Amino acid sequence: MMMPSACSIASKKAKGDCTTVPNWLELPREITANILQRLPTVQIVTSACLVCPQWWNICKDPLMWRTIHMAGFDYFTCSFRELAKICQYAIERSCGHLIDIQIEYFGSDDILECIAQSASNLRCMQLVECFQISDKGFIDAVRKLPKLEEVRISLCDLSSNSLEALGRSCPLLKVLRYARPLYVSSIGKEDHLALAISETMSKLCYLDIQGTSITNIGLLAILDGCPLLEYLDIDECFHLKNLSNNLRKRCIEQIKDLRLPNPNNYGEYDHIEIACKRAHRKSVTILTNLCSNSYGSLKMNRKYQN
Repeated sequence: MMMPSACSIASKKAKGDCTTVPNWLELPREITANILQRLPTVQIVTSACLVCPQWWNICKDPLMWRTIHMAGFDYFTCSFRELAKICQYAIERSCGHLIDIQIEYFGSDDILECIAQSASNLRCMQLVECFQISDKGFIDAVRKLPKLEEVRISLCDLSSNSLEALGRSCPLLKVLRYARPLYVSSIGKEDHLALAISETMSKLCYLDIQGTSITNIGLLAILDGCPLLEYLDIDECFHLKNLSNNLRKRCIEQIKDLRLPNPNNYGEYDHIEIACKRAHRKSVTILTNLCSNSYGSLKMNRKYQN
């Protein structure tokens, strides 16, 4: 009679029925890896890889790190510095297999440099409210990421220079989301953004530039320069709230999925109210993160070892 292994979990009886508790260590490696990949990156690095030697070995596989999503986490758990350290660790673990990365709040030029050095096969990059990223850092990075097909930039302080470099460096780009902070985009007109897109991104199929301050001139340039566009979102573009009939007609005829500004939704000061709400959200995020530092640092000794 075969004796149970040390990893086996005994069966339990309750009310006359025999209920077997599954032994997760007996799952095939590929199934365990599939389950672990569904966890947030922070949990994989700080918790899952420490459960047992088997999970630790699975987490060392570069294919485990093809996707890195670091958004929507609890800021009382990690400081920005710790999140950056976790992110860089995961990027380096991918050994060039990283294809999709999402970073919220803590993104910086150093992280982009790490991506550029270790993830030349990157296809999708999403940056949300990463105010530590500069034009120079972004431009230097995208020049080394020619396989990018989808880039989503939300509320980062990146100018048209970054968009132009993105378009010229990434000929495969098909999806772009570019949302500027309203306290920036509400000042003056931003047709230079539209020109950077129209002159360098002719293969775009999806474009979301809601909230930018482009005018009819910029919109016309995009329609001319991006003939493959199927989705266009220009909602909250206050300078476009009174589109001419001809331009509106062309948008409707050329774009399959179109989000036009609705002038009935915009009062004279609505954009200021929206800008204030977003600025408040940013302030709360930063203050919360600063407070989290007082709770101590994560214990990351083993998970940063080979």
